[in-house]
Amino acid sequence: MDGSVFPLRTLAAVLCACASALPARAFTVNINPGTRAIYLQVGNGSFTGTYQGGGTPGNNATINTVSVSVSAAALGTGAAQQMSSDSTQSRSFYDNYAFCNPPVQIYIGGFFRLPGNSGTATLSVTTSAPDLVNATGDTIPFSQISWTSSGNGDAGAEPIPAGTFTGGTQTLASFPVNTWRESCHTFSYANAASVAAGTYTGRATYTLSAP
Repeated sequence: MDGSVFPLRTLAAVLCACASALPARAFTVNINPGTRAIYLQVGNGSFTGTYQGGGTPGNNATINTVSVSVSAAALGTGAAQQMSSDSTQSRSFYDNYAFCNPPVQIYIGGFFRLPGNSGTATLSVTTSAPDLVNATGDTIPFSQISWTSSGNGDAGAEPIPAGTFTGGTQTLASFPVNTWRESCHTFSYANAASVAAGTYTGRATYTLSAP
């Protein structure tokens, strides 16, 4: 790490002693240059050890679900409904810190690494269609789902910020070369209109890509 990055959880003691000298920031870490590699984790992931301890990432085929059940009394009132997930991922594979709070929060993070110091990866998300759909063809716009972004011990701007699904492909964040970046997302359903009963489903696919 260079002197411009202050991961809160590793500098907690220093920050307590001189909070006015070191601004609190979200967790973004510079990593050493190395063999070209790109890693993205959304929800449950796999890693041998931790990155900080020399571990390596693995593939994980788990597709986590985020959902909410809206009662008849609350349906269409405009009162946002907090969603929860089946993800159990609370710890960061960077250093095993308990960063997120499932099932409310979904972990999103990873890194982009090159031998040199020039380049940027782009994190994007694509929804399967503009709408979530139930068994009889009724729909809810994906734009009814939004998220906030945080992390235990974090303060300041998150590297993967809050937002709202647009029902297409959208850019979420940039990952400058040789950095590890992570946030915890909490999803909510806007509940802005009455809809027919049923289970509405759709898929959001996250991609971290680099030239």
